[in-house]
Amino acid sequence: MRTTSFVASALFISCTHALLTPADKHETRAAARVYTTCTQPKTLAVTFDDGPNTYTKTIVDTLDQAGGKATFFFNGKNYNCIYDTTNADRAKYAFDRGHQVASHTWAHLHLPTLTTAQITSEIQRTNDAIKKITGAVPAFIRPPYGEYNTNVQNIAGSFGQSLVTWDLDSQDWNGASVSQIEATYKARIDSNPNGILTLNHEVYSGSAQQVLPWVINYAKSKGYKLVTVADCVGAQPYLSKGSPSTRDGSWVC
Repeated sequence: MRTTSFVASALFISCTHALLTPADKHETRAAARVYTTCTQPKTLAVTFDDGPNTYTKTIVDTLDQAGGKATFFFNGKNYNCIYDTTNADRAKYAFDRGHQVASHTWAHLHLPTLTTAQITSEIQRTNDAIKKITGAVPAFIRPPYGEYNTNVQNIAGSFGQSLVTWDLDSQDWNGASVSQIEATYKARIDSNPNGILTLNHEVYSGSAQQVLPWVINYAKSKGYKLVTVADCVGAQPYLSKGSPSTRDGSWVC
């Protein structure tokens, strides 16, 4: 009887473990920290959401020439699929040149409206894609629309990741013109805050090709360093780093 009971218990534990989601396995971890601004003095974090996309390499090259770095919050499948050869190359290009690659979740959904399993999938699938392409697991997630609740924090925390929002919204997503966006940046920089954590979208040519060079020059003239989110908050950008994976049949959206 004791042997039978032991075997039954072992089978139950094994089966239960197999059904655990990443959030369940890490449930003892603290809720995700939420970063809303830069904490390091005179830093400006230029961030771009919704890629990888047409202007990823343009942004990287522009900042590299100025001695700055950006943070890219990539989706798995929003405007397009991150696994497409061109997009995977764009993501790898940014990563290889020292820009920060982070998660914007898989499909750009409203996370607080989703179930625990759905939120977990949105995070896990993006982590998996970024790891396959770059070899790194991102330490930061920007929730789409800046929306999160306690459940989102708990699930992100179960992965060991932090959430990031912003304290300067360029409004490029809302149709703001180049001159309007530049005025928004100028007003904020002129107020001389300790740091600035921005929101931009790499799918807009105005943000990537016109606003960015202007911001770089103006911010530097006022003594700001153009750094990654990790650098502007004094944290590590990745949970782990290794070698990229070889493309196989799993690289699909």
